[in-house]
Amino acid sequence: MTAAEHLARTRAETLAQIAALTAEFDEVVAASASSNADDEHDPEGATIAFERQQVAALLDQARRRLTDVDDALARTAAGDYGRCADCGREIAPERLAARPQARTCIDCAR
Repeated sequence: MTAAEHLARTRAETLAQIAALTAEFDEVVAASASSNADDEHDPEGATIAFERQQVAALLDQARRRLTDVDDALARTAAGDYGRCADCGREIAPERLAARPQARTCIDCAR
């Protein structure tokens, strides 16, 4: 599989994850609308707030990954894919296989 194909697959998976998390977030928000609005005194309020924040954090993480993948696709089109953005050396193929949107080599990532 080429780098562009791997990135395209990662992008599609990330978009699917964003759609699923968005739906889950909407469900949590809808559930909180029908619950007691007094989180301080409602034993379920803290759980709903926690779930909402947890899903929001996962959604934010997925959106950042999508941005990183889109940047990697742009680097592929420009011919810069696989080069460390910091030192200019080649990024190890194993790193790119595990994280195709990687911008830096392992040494620079540390």
